[in-house]
Amino acid sequence: MCSENETKMSQLITNVLSAWNAHDPETAAQYYTPDYLGRDVSQLQPHHGQDGLRRAMTRCFRAFPDIHFTQDSLIIQGNAIALAWTAQATHQGRLMNIPASGRSVRVQGVSLLTIANGKIKEASYIWDVAGLLRGIGLLPEL
Repeated sequence: MCSENETKMSQLITNVLSAWNAHDPETAAQYYTPDYLGRDVSQLQPHHGQDGLRRAMTRCFRAFPDIHFTQDSLIIQGNAIALAWTAQATHQGRLMNIPASGRSVRVQGVSLLTIANGKIKEASYIWDVAGLLRGIGLLPEL
């Protein structure tokens, strides 16, 4: 049986994924703390605050206007969440200075999240960057 904390944290993830899938940075930002810090394996600099999150989402949606995330698994322990996810999208805009390829991609990843006062305070996004680059034709199949 889930504790009240686990239920609330699970609902938070449902809300965040819904905002991402609706391509709605404004709604998504309300689920992150003002001092949010997000680290993404594909970025040199972390995202800072809700504005940093909005900018990251906007860049993602420009490159992949049809991106959709699916929750694969969720582990909640104390104030920490491990979310395994799959994203499916079509590369229709510039990504890391790479022109649109028009190719469909499927990428898997894990988000490690720290929660404070019911919001995401810190995140590490670890995902298959090489798989994405293979999917859009920049790396050979292995």
